[in-house]
Amino acid sequence: MNVSIAEVDYKEVMEYSRDPLIIHTDYKVLYINHAAEKFFRSNKESMIGASPLDIFQESSKDAISRRIQSAYGKPADVIEETVFRMDGTRVEVELYCHPVKFGDTKAIQTYVWDITSRKETEKNQHDMNEEINELSATIVPLIDDVAVLPLRGKIDQDKAMTLLDLIPCKVKDRNVNRLIIDFSGVYTLDRMVIDYLFKITNVLSLLGVHSIISGIRPELAVEAIEVGIDLSTIPTVATVKEALAQIGMTLQEQNES
Repeated sequence: MNVSIAEVDYKEVMEYSRDPLIIHTDYKVLYINHAAEKFFRSNKESMIGASPLDIFQESSKDAISRRIQSAYGKPADVIEETVFRMDGTRVEVELYCHPVKFGDTKAIQTYVWDITSRKETEKNQHDMNEEINELSATIVPLIDDVAVLPLRGKIDQDKAMTLLDLIPCKVKDRNVNRLIIDFSGVYTLDRMVIDYLFKITNVLSLLGVHSIISGIRPELAVEAIEVGIDLSTIPTVATVKEALAQIGMTLQEQNES
């Protein structure tokens, strides 16, 4: 079958696109597709004829206006912006626009992509990295080659994996040979996380670092046993004070020998 691209109904293609699309010229909206109606929580009748600048913050309008003018000649770069839906809610979006002919009219077609989820993921990742950096930085040196790593709050799988990467390096950088890992401030763990945290002790052992776990709650100990972690291979005590006493006793025994 020999079909020319000119025979394709471009307006139909736009209407069924899952990307919100707006066509505008001279700061007036000529057309929006169904996805744009849904995204902006509006309808064609309300938006056609309106200015595309209306969806932007006042502080952005001058820059957007210049961007629109430049897009009549060539496609504009993708940018991130904050826009407003018709109900007043703010949305973080990516915008891409390029010149297009709408009938005989030279116009601009703008794509609007909601990046709210991506931004939330980026923020969560940033917050997690901040927490991880703070945690790994709180390896508290005590005496000689002894230090304490106080864990606290909610530790999820991503955080546990990052700790597994960071803690051995931090410990070796600080010439720590005995590390007390204190769980007393941890209130939420799942089975996968428990497994990762105990892997830290295995890695430390391979590096010649002796680990003692303190403050692990009974329910966490039960979870560890249920996932097959052998706690008998790792010294566990109730408090950091007891861990220090155990280390002191071990050092005394070594000195006596």
